[in-house]
Amino acid sequence: MERNVTSSAHRILFLNTLAFTVCFAVWMLNGVLISFLVDTRIFKFSSMEVAWLMAIPVLSGSIFRLHGGIWTDKFGGKWMFGGLLFLCAMPMFLMSYANSFFDFALCSFGFGIAGVSFSIGIAYSSMWYPKEWQGRALGIFGIGNLGAGITTLVAPTLLKNLTDNGSNPEGWRYLPQIYAAALVFTGIIFLIFSINKKSNAAQGKSLIQMLSPLKDARVWRFGLYYYLVFGCFVALSQWLVPYYLNMYSVSLVTAGLLATIFSMPSGLIRALGGWLSDKFGARKIMYWIFISSVVICFLLIFPQMNLESPGEGILAKKSGLVSFVSDSLIVIGEDKYPLSIKQSNKSITEGINFFPMKKTRQEPLVKVGDKIVQKQLVAKGISQIFFQANIWVATLLIFIVGIVWGIGKAAVFKHIPDYYPDDVGAVGGLVGLLGGLGGFFSPIVFGYLLQGTGLWTSMWIFLFILSLICLFWMEYGIAQGKKAPTNPLEKTGK
Repeated sequence: MERNVTSSAHRILFLNTLAFTVCFAVWMLNGVLISFLVDTRIFKFSSMEVAWLMAIPVLSGSIFRLHGGIWTDKFGGKWMFGGLLFLCAMPMFLMSYANSFFDFALCSFGFGIAGVSFSIGIAYSSMWYPKEWQGRALGIFGIGNLGAGITTLVAPTLLKNLTDNGSNPEGWRYLPQIYAAALVFTGIIFLIFSINKKSNAAQGKSLIQMLSPLKDARVWRFGLYYYLVFGCFVALSQWLVPYYLNMYSVSLVTAGLLATIFSMPSGLIRALGGWLSDKFGARKIMYWIFISSVVICFLLIFPQMNLESPGEGILAKKSGLVSFVSDSLIVIGEDKYPLSIKQSNKSITEGINFFPMKKTRQEPLVKVGDKIVQKQLVAKGISQIFFQANIWVATLLIFIVGIVWGIGKAAVFKHIPDYYPDDVGAVGGLVGLLGGLGGFFSPIVFGYLLQGTGLWTSMWIFLFILSLICLFWMEYGIAQGKKAPTNPLEKTGK
């Protein structure tokens, strides 16, 4: 950590952000590519195989994050980041020759190591800036998350052009080669213009000493926060494409554009999250993040639905003989019973409906000549409840939750140099690992929830519960810290 901001620091931050953006775009490729291959029936993967192929790159990019952070502190970011870019280019290129689930899984695990770029970039960027600049610097670096938006925005159009709009289905194989070329080009730029730097605090420390902060429960709490705001962001960046395809029957290009509305602003807003955390304190920001996440995820739980339920029926006022029955009227003796008739479904579904709509009707249960006793049910009531789950309302809410999580990603990492200034690599690596595991496990959880409930919105139930857990654990951790503070920041509320 430096005492002053220099031009070299800004140059390294720019290179780190550029490389992270490319790596993140590569990391998220399967969300678009696998959806395209399944949607066009080039490969017949099951829903669970699709979930696994989306999750595997996130797994490999997560499990090595701790190592990436520690090695960056120890050996410097230039060689770690440059080497990573070239290393990931090889399996990315080889995926253009994949012909089976196993081939895709193996290559995905290889290029998924691009996710380690996060812990490398966090440790490498943090070395160049003073404490009061840490939130802004790491927030700016986090803009690289917009790589997810670049993939969801650009990759569907590239696939459409490469396959000649479906007439040449094997043209998809050029896309991994284009991404591999981008990795190699970025690696060359990075090695030419970056300056190597190692963490002074890490020199002379053993691996055991570097890992010692990981015994602190606070580190794992930060990891859970990051599981939500980053890991679930990664999961949704991929999962939203099939979500829109199935939920609203849009095209792949449209689904990619709508997913970009979530992912790209979330990456860009991260710099603002760093500035807000520097100015107001990361803890205050995190309160608003979790409360907002709870509310929005709850609103997104309700699926598009058209339900029929028993409604208000008609009981005979007195005994008698049925003399007339139609869709709109029943006559029993001298008594007439008008019925609510069925209306066109078009009126209930047309337009933009923000709230559930209800229509009622009544259907006769008797026929001419029946003898009826008093209080007998002669017409059953049916209530039709329709909820549109309008695509634009849902997209607006998804956009807001992306913004909220984008700010939260920066706020979580503002904590680390404050509490662990000499162990940013190790602590940041573990927090990044736990967050990355959120990107691995969440698509699998989403897949099983979809399989079990049949509802595409079941993922929002999981995210709602997870947001609540984060909010309650943060409040509990703060209460415990006030009783026995181990860090001055516990008293200040920063």
